[in-house]
Amino acid sequence: MAVYEAHRPANGAVTGLFGLFVSTVAAWNDARVTRNVLSKLSDRELDDIGLSRGDIDNITARF
Repeated sequence: MAVYEAHRPANGAVTGLFGLFVSTVAAWNDARVTRNVLSKLSDRELDDIGLSRGDIDNITARF
């Protein structure tokens, strides 16, 4: 099973409260994109990767 991971490098200029805000927005966007991609898959495609429609919210809540 292939896994796509996008790691954002830590930047010394983005620290403190602003850094927390940026990382929160980035995590929210990652979850949104993942949810949209998984929602577009057919039930058969989801079954092929071992998921069901009910699993989508649980997976995206981990972000």
